[in-house]
Parts: sequence; structure tokens; C-alpha cells
Amino acid sequence: MYKFVLRRLGLAALSLWGVATIVFVISKLIPGDVARVAAGRLATADQVAHMREVLGLNDPLIVQYGGYISRLVQGNLGTSTITRQNVVRDLATVLQTTIQLVLLGMLITVLIAAPVGIAAAVSEGKTADIVARIFLVTSGGVPVFWLAIMMRWVLGSILGWFPISGTNSVDGGPPTVTGFTVLDSLLFGTVGNLADSVFHLILPALALSAPFVSTLARLIRSNMMTALKADYITFAISKGVPRRRVILRHAFRSALGSVLTVFGMQFGWMISAAVLVEAVFGLPGIGSYLFRAIINQDTFSVLASVLVIGFVFIATSFIVDLLQMAIDPRVRRAQLGAA
Repeated sequence: MYKFVLRRLGLAALSLWGVATIVFVISKLIPGDVARVAAGRLATADQVAHMREVLGLNDPLIVQYGGYISRLVQGNLGTSTITRQNVVRDLATVLQTTIQLVLLGMLITVLIAAPVGIAAAVSEGKTADIVARIFLVTSGGVPVFWLAIMMRWVLGSILGWFPISGTNSVDGGPPTVTGFTVLDSLLFGTVGNLADSVFHLILPALALSAPFVSTLARLIRSNMMTALKADYITFAISKGVPRRRVILRHAFRSALGSVLTVFGMQFGWMISAAVLVEAVFGLPGIGSYLFRAIINQDTFSVLASVLVIGFVFIATSFIVDLLQMAIDPRVRRAQLGAA
């Protein structure tokens, strides 16, 4: 087991190095003068030249790369030209909003995708299956940005059912302790704080989850249809095992392999998609932070945000590998045998 974990950790470290290298290359290909942006729009030529020296931009490319990797290992992602703070500190103040939004979006995804996918597979070719497929194709084809705007306009502005911006009402926020408004409401706030915090996240989470519901439900449907035609399912039914138990404990469990992989990767995909949703709903997360950084040409903030999103993908992939081993004995035997 430990050999498998070490091998996966080694691959994760290699992937992180690859992502960091790609980000460095991108930083050199982005048009514009980083020193000019860092020095400020009103900076003189001498001030820009000084900033270029401070940032090491006059050094050979390989020296710049070595310094970049060294700073990265130390947790130094540069200084934002907008806030004049370490980018790590900036990201630490916005990640909580994005994480809780994504977690709620993933919960909504599971609550909708699992029953829809199972029902469509069990009713293959029937009316329920056709209706489910139309729903999934529609939800998967609607752009997240457009859906977020429509939900904000109709459900928020016109009908007034949900808040349209922010993480809390003016007088509804809990004490700020962890930065996670829902968690702070649970631990240190009131029921009213909790309701207000969740209510502000429902619309953005629904908009964020729409395309992921489609992907996950269609995968569950496909895997379940294959599993329901397997010999062991036929054998279980012939033994008199209740149909509900056959569907949920045998067929669905057998279909979880690739579903778990895709579901785990959706965490990283949702963080990427949150850029658009957070901009629409005015949520102070990494999406809004990245959007402002792009608009203001804050190069270090943009690259650090991309690097963090890449790290989330890699960490999620590692966790999914471990979960698959714990859940599926076939994967466990294959991996431990290879190790």
C-alpha cells in the first residue's frame, strides 16, 4: 500500500512541477511589460527600470526560472500590483468563498444527477428515459454565464425569491472566524445567520452545477445500463433479490468506478467555472479575484490563481485514486499487485 501511495505522491509532485513550468512559460508569453504594471501607470522610465531589476527580469531566462521555482517551494507566489500584498495572503482570503460554493454545487450535482441517472438507466428507452435525456442535454448545453444571469434576473430580481449578490445580507452575516460563512454560522452564529448564508449560495451553486449534473447523470446512466445487463445481475434477480437492492447495492456500486473519477475531477472544473458565476453574483471568491486581476493586468495574481487551480486538480486526482482503492477491490488488487 505504501508503495502505491509513494508512487502517486511522486507523480503528483511531477505534475505540480509541470504545471509550475507551464505557468512560468505563460508568464513570459503574456503581452505587456510586467515591470511597467508593477511600477504603476504613472511610473517614470527610471522607476520601471528599477522595478525590472528588483523583479530579476534582466537575468537570463534559466536564472529567472530557478528563482521562480525556489520562491514557489517557499510559498512565495509574488506580490499583487493591485493590493500590494503577497498573493498567497490575498488568495487565503478568497478561497473560502469559492470552496464552500463548489462544495454546495457538488452536493446539488449528486442530489440531482444520481437519481436522474439511475431512473433513466432503469427505464431505458421508455418515457422517463427520454425525458431525462432531454433534460440532461439541455442543462449541459446552456452556458453557465448565461444561466447565472437568467437565474439572477428572474429568480432574484423579478420574483425576489433569492438574494442576487454577496455572501450575506448587511445584518445577516455571522462572526468571521474561519472565513467559511456557512461554517461560521453553524459554529458561532445563529439559525438566521445559517439560513442567510446558505440562501445567498443557492442560486450561484445551482447555476454552477448545471453542466456537471448533465455530465455525471449521463455517465451514471451509461454505466448503470451496462451493469444491469451483466450476468451477476441476472443471477441476483433469479435468486429473488429485491429489485431495489439489485439496482442500488449491485448495479449502482459497480458503476461507481469511472463516476467517482469524474466526480472528483469536477471539483477542479467547478473552481475554474466559478470565475464566471462569482463575477455574476458578486461573490468574493477566487473567480472574482482572477477576473479583477485579468482586468487590471495583475500578472502575478493571474498566474498564482491558475497555479492554485492546477494544484486543486492534482490533489483531487490523488484523493480519487485513494478512494477508488478503498471502494473497489478490483482496483485495489490491480494497484497493489502492480506495486
